[in-house]
This record gives sequence, structure tokens and C-alpha cells, in this order.
Amino acid sequence: MLMHSKPRALIVGCSAVLRLERALTAFARGHAHCHGDLSMPERDTAIFSPEQLSAAVPGSTPELMQWLHLQLQAGQPSASLRQSLRDTGWTDSVAHQALQALEQWLAGPAQFDDSAAPLPGADLSQRPCLLDAGDCQVQVLMSMEQPHIVLLGALLSPAECDAIIAAAQPQMARSRTVAIRTGGEEINADRTSEGMFFQRGQTPEVQRLEARLARLLRWPLENGEGLQVLRYGPGAEYKPHHDYFDPAEPGTPTILRRGGQRVGTVVIYLNEPEEGGGTYFPETGLRIQPRRGNAVFFRYAQPQAHTLTLHGGDPVLRGEKWIATKWLREGEFH
Repeated sequence: MLMHSKPRALIVGCSAVLRLERALTAFARGHAHCHGDLSMPERDTAIFSPEQLSAAVPGSTPELMQWLHLQLQAGQPSASLRQSLRDTGWTDSVAHQALQALEQWLAGPAQFDDSAAPLPGADLSQRPCLLDAGDCQVQVLMSMEQPHIVLLGALLSPAECDAIIAAAQPQMARSRTVAIRTGGEEINADRTSEGMFFQRGQTPEVQRLEARLARLLRWPLENGEGLQVLRYGPGAEYKPHHDYFDPAEPGTPTILRRGGQRVGTVVIYLNEPEEGGGTYFPETGLRIQPRRGNAVFFRYAQPQAHTLTLHGGDPVLRGEKWIATKWLREGEFH
């Protein structure tokens, strides 16, 4: 049986890891030659980049990704590797995402193809400056392919923004997030805002907004969660996070019964704080400043870190920030 050391002990610098990788790879190749039962992936290891893969898995390190890479190449089963990571202090989330990212990389670039399944998204094939939202024209201010991010201008009018804020204000309470361990709701210390949810079509403005998004993003209206409105006062923020539901968490199966996995997010800016409050994507360095009526849309084909959709809400430094968030599911949300 091929043995491996604990990963924390190996994280002592790239040179030590590389020496171990060369030794273990030589051993694995010899084992395969003698016994003919160890399959080595036919990949060019020269293009393997632990730094790039680590950047796609928050909480990991390049040394960890290097160690997992050589273990998977040597034929170690994912289950035993995952347990080794847990035993040495890595979280379940990091262990799950690191192994998934490496397994997909070893399987080839096709595994990362967003076109494999239907996804929400505007038709940008002709590089349009304007999109038809049915009852209005919406501007395309910026678009990015990887990750897939589109900044939309004038999705809502100033009057519509004010009406949504006014309708939401009486129902505002400390924001809750999905409880990933139970599938319920909980107060999250990383999100220091107030919020509420509208039912689909609850007000004329909400109904118009949802119809525009369904047309723009070519995604069924009924696949959208209820619109959430959030208020961030001075100092309030939402630390970087992913919007999809982590498959490794015990509460995820319960959450997915209501419409499947999340596949897209729309953040709509209802006002403009005086300072701060931007939407930040730390893996790409992109920061979007709030402008009333504008919105940012991003999607994630799989519930995995390689989608590069880690994002957060910067602290509000002066004034207050009002946003509305629309999450899109795979199937009908109920």
C-alpha cells in the first residue's frame, strides 16, 4: 500500500514538496511498471500550477494543492485524502473544494466548460451596448468572460428604486443567511446588514424588475428566489463568500429541495453611499461602485471555487447603502 504523510507536516516550502513529489512519482511509476495496476493520468505536469489552483480555493495553499496533486496522481483515493486533511486541521469545505478542483483539472479543461449546461445570461454575442428588457432598454457597461460578470446600467429608474426602498423599510430586520448545516436560517456575523424578502411579484416595481431580469437573462421567472432588500449602515459589510450552496455541508440537500442549486446572482443598487460599499471580487481584483439603478450579474456553472465568484460587500464608510439581491436557481423555486 502506498503511504502518505500528513499534509500539514509537508507544508514546509516548495522545495521539500517538490523533492517528495519526484520521489513519490518515481515510486508510483515503478509500482505501475511492476504490477500494472496503477493508472497514471496522461497529463503534462509542466503546466500544473498549484498557485493558480490555490487561488481558486479560498483557505488553501499552493503547497497543499501540490501535495494533493501528487497523491491523486499516485492513485490515492479521494476519501482517504479528505480524511487526512480533516485529521490535520483543514476544514471540510477546503478539503472538498481542493479535491474537486484538482480532480477536475486532472480530468481536463472540458470539465470547466460553462457551456455544458444551460445557464442564465444575456445575449452578448454581438457585443451590444443596449439590451431589450421588454419595457425599457438596459445598458451594458462592462462584461467579463471568466468569471462571467456583466454590469448593467439603468435596470431600474430612480423612482422605482425609491419605491422598492419605501416598501421594504417597514419590514427591515437584522439580516439572516442560509444555515448551511441545517438548511434553515441564521444570523451570520460576516453580514452586518438589515434585510427583508419580497414574495415574487409582491409590488408593481418588484413585478417589473423580475420580468426584466427574466427577459434579459433568458431564465424562467419562477426560477428566481424572492427579491431580498438589504440596508448597510456605516461600518456594515458582507465579508467575501460564495452564493452557491456547498455540497459538502450537511444542510445542502434540504436547501436544494426548493429549486436546486443557485446558478446566478443579480445585485441591484438602489442608492449611492457617500463612501465605500462597493461589490468586490477578490480573486479578480474587480470592484464595482454602487450607482443607483445599476446592477451586477454573475453566474457560476458549478458549486465550486474555480468559478472565481468569491465576492463581498465593502464596508460602508459614509452614508448608507441599499441593494436588492436576486438569486437564480436551477429549477422552479418554491
